[in-house]
Amino acid sequence: MDPKPRVLYLAHRVPYPPDKGDRIRNYHVLRELAKVARVTLVALADEPVVAATEAVLRGLCEAVEIVPASGTGRWLRAGRSLLTGGSLSEGLFAEPKLDAAIRRLSAAQTWDASLVSASSLAPYLQRHGLPNRPRFVDLVDVDSQKWFDYADAASGPKHWLYTLEGHRVRRLEQWIAEWATAVTIVSPAECAVFDGFTRPGAGTVATNGVDLDYFRPQPDIDTVEACAFVGALDYVPNIDAALWFARDIWPAIRARRPAAEFWIIGRKPTAAVLELGALDGVTVVGPVPDVRPHVAKASVAVCPIRIARGLQNKVLEAMALAKPTVAAPAAIRALQAVPGEHLLSPTTEEEWISTVCELLTDADRQWELGLAARRFVEWHHRWDRCLRPLIDAMFPAA
Repeated sequence: MDPKPRVLYLAHRVPYPPDKGDRIRNYHVLRELAKVARVTLVALADEPVVAATEAVLRGLCEAVEIVPASGTGRWLRAGRSLLTGGSLSEGLFAEPKLDAAIRRLSAAQTWDASLVSASSLAPYLQRHGLPNRPRFVDLVDVDSQKWFDYADAASGPKHWLYTLEGHRVRRLEQWIAEWATAVTIVSPAECAVFDGFTRPGAGTVATNGVDLDYFRPQPDIDTVEACAFVGALDYVPNIDAALWFARDIWPAIRARRPAAEFWIIGRKPTAAVLELGALDGVTVVGPVPDVRPHVAKASVAVCPIRIARGLQNKVLEAMALAKPTVAAPAAIRALQAVPGEHLLSPTTEEEWISTVCELLTDADRQWELGLAARRFVEWHHRWDRCLRPLIDAMFPAA
């Protein structure tokens, strides 16, 4: 009989393939859990799940339950939650089929611990016998602060809605801090925000890693004079970043460097992002099966995100590829990297223009920054080390 403890892992999105921020972290959390425990994974699916994905997950878990998330019903529940004093986020994940799956599994199985991948799933840990065992919340980012950041950048009804959501989610996060055995957060800076409105020591830092074997330098690829930006292009911060850089920064760079190109790479580009392809030197690459060749071929990786919480996987991946990286201060707030040593972080529009132009033409500086970036992530962002605080909190003897 396998002596390893049993753990229930509730994920707000199927954690495979690891091609998007939350999926990347959740997949590696699952891998680390599987080393020390027998895992039952229950995950919501907001898109079709292919057999190959299920096969990978079943190879890691004792049991896997994929729960389809209904489209229209989710938004109706989100609206009902908002009208009755809750958050939109809680309503979106208040899926009856997920609750039924947990109830059915709990009737047949007892777990030694349970873990959820987001604050919006935390209410499930209060039901079906789960309060009788240690309960953990991988908060990752302080989502309430994200909504407040959105509100600061919006006006009119959006400002009002984002502010309200921020207050509702903050109340949820404060409630979680009252009963969770441990709450893990992606960076010391983000943890300080959480502790600031809960209590000192409420959060435990478990930062993000990067797959150093997959994202390894590709020196055999010849680079061209191009900047690459990678991200899910239906996500508000990434949309804002692409629009701002392409419209406000890129024309001046292009005027100084007429051969330079700006590549926008990622899934589900919105209409506004697609329109950027009409600008001189801008190519909306869109979704690709593998971002590595595109980033490797560019001379510079850029991350001009102005609205950001937590740690940006796109920055870690570019650094792991030994790609010289230029990132906005908001994009590296959670990173321990030193601007000027491991990457560059301009703060004004003119600094962005001059920094990118100078880097595009300085091959020695590109090499120097790329090498320092790779060494930094090798030391600080191996997944097994990064997630060790979470595993230690759940299974101290593991």
